[in-house]
Amino acid sequence: MLNTVHHNALVDAVFARAPVVPVITIARIEDALPLARALADNGLPVLEVTLRTACALEAIALIARELPQACVGAGTILSPSDLHKVEAAGAQFAISPGATDALYNAAKSGKVPLIPGIATASELMRGVEHGWQRFKFFPAEASGGVAALKGFAGPLPMARFCPTGGIDIGKAPKYLALPNVACVGGSWMLPNDAIASGDWARVGTLAREAAALPR
Repeated sequence: MLNTVHHNALVDAVFARAPVVPVITIARIEDALPLARALADNGLPVLEVTLRTACALEAIALIARELPQACVGAGTILSPSDLHKVEAAGAQFAISPGATDALYNAAKSGKVPLIPGIATASELMRGVEHGWQRFKFFPAEASGGVAALKGFAGPLPMARFCPTGGIDIGKAPKYLALPNVACVGGSWMLPNDAIASGDWARVGTLAREAAALPR
């Protein structure tokens, strides 16, 4: 069981590894390792594999087993059941688009840190009430972007964020410049055509550009 202080420290260790967390949707299991390697070997070792495809859990398990330089986690966690499944698959962290009391309670007795999604001050207050201080701000651009995060900083200075949603390499620097932003999430380094054609060199180039962003 994770206490929330230790939980926040584990999330900080994940956040500290890179300025950008790639948000990955893996449709073909054969893409999992070359895609993860192209990212991890080019400065983006923290990988959020979303639970949006049939092979997502298999992909997480494969990356966790075969690519020790990566820190693979699971995204699109919607329920305690999802959290238990990704723990069993070997995920090192979990990210949800939002959060419920049931999900918070399951995470308190879980084995991997949960990074819950919030979009409003009330959702953030509920997370803090449960003992959390590290969050995903989602969907970032649609929920007020940089201005909203500046607004949260005054009344809730203990909270730090990984904003995700609508962020690209042009918008990322403004987020990363905020004191309460640890890193950003995005998928701009994963063009659909590059993945479809297996152009891992292109993915690697885009990953290096993202990894070089200052924070």
